[in-house]
Amino acid sequence: MAKPIEFNLFAPYNEGAALIGSFSDWQEIPMEKGNDGYFRTTVDLEDGVYQYKFRVQSKSWFFEADQWVDVTDPYATNIDEPSGKDDGIVRIKDGQRIVDTYVWQHDDKPLPADHELVIYELHVADFSGGEDDPYARGKYKHVIEKLDYLTELGINAIELMPLKEYPGDYSWGYNPRHFFATESSYGTTEELKHLVDECHARGIRIIIDGIYNHSEASSPLTQIDHDYWYHHEPRDPDNNWGPEFNYEHYDENLETYPARKFIGDTIRFWIEEYHIDGIRFDAARQIANYDFMHWIVQEAKKTASMKPFYTVAEHIPETTSITNVDGPMDGCWHDSFYHCILEHICGDTFDLERLKDVIDCKRQGFLGSTNVVNYLTNHDHNHVMVELGNREIFNEEAFNRAKLGAAILMTAVGVPLIWMGEEFGEYKPKQIESAKIDWTLLGNDLNRGLFEYYKGLTNLRKDNHALYTENIDFIHENPEAKVVAYSRWNDEGSRVVVVANFSENFLGGYHVPNFPSSGTWHEWTANYDVEAGDDGIIVDLGAYEAKVFVWQ
Repeated sequence: MAKPIEFNLFAPYNEGAALIGSFSDWQEIPMEKGNDGYFRTTVDLEDGVYQYKFRVQSKSWFFEADQWVDVTDPYATNIDEPSGKDDGIVRIKDGQRIVDTYVWQHDDKPLPADHELVIYELHVADFSGGEDDPYARGKYKHVIEKLDYLTELGINAIELMPLKEYPGDYSWGYNPRHFFATESSYGTTEELKHLVDECHARGIRIIIDGIYNHSEASSPLTQIDHDYWYHHEPRDPDNNWGPEFNYEHYDENLETYPARKFIGDTIRFWIEEYHIDGIRFDAARQIANYDFMHWIVQEAKKTASMKPFYTVAEHIPETTSITNVDGPMDGCWHDSFYHCILEHICGDTFDLERLKDVIDCKRQGFLGSTNVVNYLTNHDHNHVMVELGNREIFNEEAFNRAKLGAAILMTAVGVPLIWMGEEFGEYKPKQIESAKIDWTLLGNDLNRGLFEYYKGLTNLRKDNHALYTENIDFIHENPEAKVVAYSRWNDEGSRVVVVANFSENFLGGYHVPNFPSSGTWHEWTANYDVEAGDDGIIVDLGAYEAKVFVWQ
């Protein structure tokens, strides 16, 4: 039996709008505009799936005055993207609009707190799936197939590169066209929910990469009334990726900030509909509006309710003002960590003060362990193996240096992030074209050894909560030998000491004084016990090697 379904479009300064769809044989159904700026009409629909669009008199400057254009509903939750028509899809069940009929299974599972996170960043299309076919796109279901692997690695959060519907079948997703719809080439909305649910079943949180600085050029709002939602011109032409939302624009007639309202609606929708546990805010430096960011983070956390929800800004170069006590975000990408550690494991430089600054972010003015997300690489940079190879460092020597980087990453103050494949030595250069990670590498001893090393470190973090704190002391510094040692601890008696050699020299019988406690320490990397006396310990340090001592 058909029931009345309302269609509405917020277009306060447009003269006219009509609804067209498969239910009207694409003939116009007139819409009436209310005082609240919404065009509305009601259609009697039986349960089923329908395509629809709005026909609007545009106010965008690149069309002729009041030209009629067909636009997708900016709030459409499904898009008929493969057809190339970009029609919105509406699903009706029991007389109501629905996204899908997925039933959540694991909402009651406990999830790790922000300070416990080890994040794994991945791109759905390039992570896994159809490995023998270089052109096969990975899908949500292939990520699910790899969850046992990720659980073994010990990560407890996955950061998914952007999932909003973009034009075409392959992209990194930083060109979102439809903000409420998921990328159809990765699978259905049910399959995305199944992925999130399966992650929650394993105690893995899902963080999405959110693009709120800009949209793709032909996103629906650009067609309706460009300057109502967006800045007229790019504010920084050198860093422009599409029309930029204008979060400063206030509509006094309707007492609303239109761009803020739209993005607020999308973020609440994603949290409610897909049960996500955090957002990375892309290009926060370009958004450049702390007022808006404070508000949007508040909205996100209110919507997530009792669940932990982590908000991270990509603000490059990083700044303490975006996080800490009065900053809008919980944390930010720690880009100076990446640059500094990479240069040191590649042997480009040795700068002790800079090293200490990135290992202990408090020296840079950050307050706590969740204020920075550390990484050796991410989707914006090459894998460490590529950088080492560029300097003619290969094979065992390269893997030793990668392990040194991993040891620092997992024991520095902050939340560690691993870019997919880094944990086993992926060496394909960064490229925007499809670049599936090469899972066959795990069959090689050196690659498998690096994976086991990462796995051991993630488990060390879980077992030794000294690494969750912001407590750190640099207990030994030797700029001539390029050695630094630091101690991490918590109030429950857990302690870890890291001794790192950033030189190409083997240092036999090296003396580290000032050990935090005399007694038995367990050296984690080579699995042996060592006695520390009042005068410290003696240790053999390989070239570019870290030793990790755990208080017994």
